[in-house]
Amino acid sequence: MAEVDRSSPRKTRIEISDGALIPERDERAIFSSWRISFFGAIALLILLPVISPEPYRRIITFLPDGILMTFIVTILSIVFALIVGLFTGLGRISRIKIINRIATVYVEVVRGIPLLVQLFYIYYAMGRIVQVPRLVAAVTAMTFCYGAYLGEIFRAGIQSIPKGQMEAALAIGMSRGQAMSRIILPQTIRVVLPPVGNEFIALLKDSSLVSILAVADLLRRGREFASKTFYYFETYTVVALVYLVITLFFSKLVSMMEERLNRREQQ
Repeated sequence: MAEVDRSSPRKTRIEISDGALIPERDERAIFSSWRISFFGAIALLILLPVISPEPYRRIITFLPDGILMTFIVTILSIVFALIVGLFTGLGRISRIKIINRIATVYVEVVRGIPLLVQLFYIYYAMGRIVQVPRLVAAVTAMTFCYGAYLGEIFRAGIQSIPKGQMEAALAIGMSRGQAMSRIILPQTIRVVLPPVGNEFIALLKDSSLVSILAVADLLRRGREFASKTFYYFETYTVVALVYLVITLFFSKLVSMMEERLNRREQQ
């Protein structure tokens, strides 16, 4: 999603997200792009087994456990990544130099290494020191990778809150920790929800990379079926449609959560 800032004649700001587009609140048209994509994908998943039972019906019945594993990897990774990201964001704005430096180095190092390399490194390279199950390695790699990105999102969200609110909290006798937990962070949640939602959707799509570790996710199950039956076109068509439905569903869910938070704030 790209956004151009034309407020200044000399500066143009372009913001790009690698997640699915979050539907706009004003996008109520019956034939909106989100509705066409989402319901079109569902319609194809329903029609294909009816039009051509072989092999589409077999493919669809073969994939559910892979879908479940994809959700397990994604949910575990995003939960741990949110925790890592929050502490990283706080570390990035910390006045303690050593904490700030550690958090900054972590962000720079992790963001400079592709997720695929991190998966190989944790499972294969680190495997010489300590053997970990494939699922643990997958969740660990995705947690560390997305924790760095979420850390920057939390840092930017915290810094977007006016400094006067922290000063006012300190003036009434709160400690910096109390002011952060009771005043700053609750406001930060609303600010960071859209980018965190985009990162969740991006993580969901990147979870397909864990198939290289033989984790039986959606893509891995699709590959297993295709390699046995040689129905590559049909199998990967279904896999792509399932991913599309899941990502569009969660993009809509994030949009609804954001709208609900905005309504509460206006009340």
